[in-house]
Amino acid sequence: MFVIPDNRVPIVPNIGIVVGNHAALVIDTGIGQRNGRYVLEQARRLAGGRRLFLTLTHFHPEHGFGAQAFKGAATIVYNAAQRAELHRKGAAYADMFRGLSPAVAAELEGVQFVDPDVTYTGEAEVDLGGRTVLLREVGPAHTVGDQVVLVDDRVLFGGDLLETRMFPIAPYFPPHDTDVDADRWISVLDQLLALDPEIVVPGHGEVTDATLIREVRDYLGYVRAETTRLRGRGATEDEAAERISESARSRWSTWDHPEWTSFAVRAFYNGSSAV
Repeated sequence: MFVIPDNRVPIVPNIGIVVGNHAALVIDTGIGQRNGRYVLEQARRLAGGRRLFLTLTHFHPEHGFGAQAFKGAATIVYNAAQRAELHRKGAAYADMFRGLSPAVAAELEGVQFVDPDVTYTGEAEVDLGGRTVLLREVGPAHTVGDQVVLVDDRVLFGGDLLETRMFPIAPYFPPHDTDVDADRWISVLDQLLALDPEIVVPGHGEVTDATLIREVRDYLGYVRAETTRLRGRGATEDEAAERISESARSRWSTWDHPEWTSFAVRAFYNGSSAV
């Protein structure tokens, strides 16, 4: 198993390459054609002529918008909800990301969305030869089509359900995207804790172990509890976001990107937990 690390560079994900006896699986692609081609080159080098598969943890641009480089070179596998979400939101997310910076816009130049060769619902196994690889549909949480990948019952690729020493991203972007299910995200993390993986590869940040799952679960649990408490006392959404963001920044002072707490508060404030 190999990981191309993000090195804590914004809009760069951790990418996995799992090599078996007769096939290899790539997990996520990076953003745009250039990064997709680079990942494909690394996969071919490591696979040494073995058959290639590609899957994505979720549809977001930095994770899956390099998939066109793999079309015809690998068997592409998405869950059905992920494919549908890409169709609904892909173009809007590409436009949103182009607005982040000229450099990101350049990476997305000429991007095309590709359909999978295989779709599944629930769970699917990928036969690499000598390795047990399970794809599991766990959304809606961070996105509707979230997927985790479990290798040999010991290595978990969690996508953006997990970030190491970073506040997790709750993509609550009304009116464009309000599908994040922050309550269910906590439930999914409880399920992942029960798997007790030895190694955890997050969407962003350093490869670590199962303690990360508990850390993210505790953080989201704190935000949910505080949001529910403050809303019950009559705080507005903005007031709750400001107060909880300040306290979370203090509690998790070593984490990067504290601005994301505000989005998590808004997701909980408008979700079922606060009703």
